[in-house]
Amino acid sequence: MGRDRETFVSGFGVVMTMIGAAVGLGAVWRFPYMVGRFGGAAFVVFYLAVVLFVGIPALMTEWALGRHTGRGPLGAYERGGLPGGRIVGGCLFAILLVAAGYYGNVVGWVLYYGASEIARGLGLSFAPALILPPAEGFGTVSLIRQMVMTAIVVFTCGLVIARGLRKGIEKSSKWIMPAVFVILLVLILRSVTLAGAGEGLRWYLGSFRFEALTPSVMAAAMGMAFFSMSLGGTFMVIYGSYLNKRSHIPGNALITSLGASLAGILAGLAIFPAVFSFGLEPTSGPGLMFETLPRVFNSMPAGWVFGFLFFIGVFGAAYLSEVAAFEVLVGGLVDTTRLERKRAVLLVCAAVWILAIPPMINTKVLFAWDLFFGSGMQVLGSFLAVVTAAWFMKRAELLRELGEGGKRPFPRLLYWWIRIAIPAAILLVGVNWLVESL
Repeated sequence: MGRDRETFVSGFGVVMTMIGAAVGLGAVWRFPYMVGRFGGAAFVVFYLAVVLFVGIPALMTEWALGRHTGRGPLGAYERGGLPGGRIVGGCLFAILLVAAGYYGNVVGWVLYYGASEIARGLGLSFAPALILPPAEGFGTVSLIRQMVMTAIVVFTCGLVIARGLRKGIEKSSKWIMPAVFVILLVLILRSVTLAGAGEGLRWYLGSFRFEALTPSVMAAAMGMAFFSMSLGGTFMVIYGSYLNKRSHIPGNALITSLGASLAGILAGLAIFPAVFSFGLEPTSGPGLMFETLPRVFNSMPAGWVFGFLFFIGVFGAAYLSEVAAFEVLVGGLVDTTRLERKRAVLLVCAAVWILAIPPMINTKVLFAWDLFFGSGMQVLGSFLAVVTAAWFMKRAELLRELGEGGKRPFPRLLYWWIRIAIPAAILLVGVNWLVESL
């Protein structure tokens, strides 16, 4: 306690770190299959509208809460004045600890699939689906592979986090995120030049119909916006606590949101033309990445090269989100206990790996954990962060944080939008999640 708090070195580092935390599996895995499930262009258009009018103000608010309090969720809600804030922060910390485990499993699957593409290129026998947990029951082969791959993910996250904000997180993000975008552009170039790719492009971006904007499509797009921007009262709160007073929150929020949205749209451009080209099903849901796309790469000349690029790009994006989760956990322990950073890293790594084991058993357990600890609690966390900042921080303090580093004061009208409309929008997402879950 009383330790000096690191801040970001450069504006580029801020943007790459924030985009890295936001993108994750949400953009390059969940976004394309949600587009497929909810009808293409109508979903994309409404998603972008939600990002602009709801996602960006919510992101600004989470950052403002973090910078004002100088803490992640363990401390931010209490310092922000929320009644029971210490308990709220502790609960979100515990939820994220569990979520980091099953998310690390999926990151491990992606890395395993990337290795399988290299093996295929070398002519070796390698069945990537063996790492996937069974639909029900128990599989020893899958469990052992998942334990090993998750251990690799956890260990490498620990190495980055142990180096701190500037030498670890910011430096890694500066290299990984640009590489992810370059890989996506290479994949798009190959995908759109396949025979029959035009049909996929028309389905993805050229088939907008107003009648397709049903309540379920709009609610799904809102949920996707929060998921793809990592709004949950955890990642962005602690990263906000590392922003210096020169960082202009609205400007950085706009760039981060556009970057996260662009990653999802580019992923769709890399996927759907190829899926249509080979006559496969674009609405295959979560299996789009682990079942449909491997078939695409198997059918494509030199497909193993593009398969490897795809999975390593997805891994890079997902990995930075896992790093953000680890930073929330490690940073929280360092802020509120006497633990040194390296000891906190060891403790978090051990806890995350152990908690990752139950969802390795089968997909029923995994999806149940994701439904509760991921989708539901993420919406709740974002709601609590916005309410804390907009209703319990002093108005002058929030306006000062939001206007810091800018040339003009923060608009009062936008403040009231954050105070009234954003919590209402988040509640709508939460109610929809609850209804669909039940």
